[in-house]
Amino acid sequence: MHVVAVPSVPEIRLHAAHPGSGLWRLAGDADGEGDPPPPYWAYQWAGGLVLARHFLERPEAVRGRRVLDLGAGSGLVGIAAAMAGARAVLAAEVDGNGVAAIGLNATLNGVEVTAVGGDLTGGPVPEVDIVAVGDLFYDADLAVRVTAFLDRCVAAGIDVLVGDPGRAHLPHGRLQLVAEYAVADVGSGNAATTKPSAVFSFA
Repeated sequence: MHVVAVPSVPEIRLHAAHPGSGLWRLAGDADGEGDPPPPYWAYQWAGGLVLARHFLERPEAVRGRRVLDLGAGSGLVGIAAAMAGARAVLAAEVDGNGVAAIGLNATLNGVEVTAVGGDLTGGPVPEVDIVAVGDLFYDADLAVRVTAFLDRCVAAGIDVLVGDPGRAHLPHGRLQLVAEYAVADVGSGNAATTKPSAVFSFA
């Protein structure tokens, strides 16, 4: 992997995937059927990019607060929150390789982010002030789990911000627009083209 400035968020640098990085081999044959799971964590998706851009443009959203970056990937959103002045950042990622990358990327950007592995959506509500959710509504089953978890967070008095370009299972009826930015959707394979993506509050 090599270090690059993040498209649409050049203030942040990440260890990034490229054709020769061998990430597909690193993922391994996890499903036992010959096809390794895609290393989604290694790419920046529009929902994470728009949240990171928002935190850097409006640091008051996270300054002095405890932040959970849910589905953190390589740590982009959590790193942006830390750079914007968050008091503490917890970054949760289900892929163990992603958890390792979060630590490397946080160090690269000179911030402190605590990375944890596993799916937090079925566990207790974390002790944080705000949950940031970037691009986790692309799959129906995942969207149901995430929405139920966010409901419990809101009931516990935790603020929730969702970054998304309009994926298929986004719960539009629960969202209020906070901000909109044109960002790259690097995970789609085209870092040169931008698309409107939004930050929403979840209610």
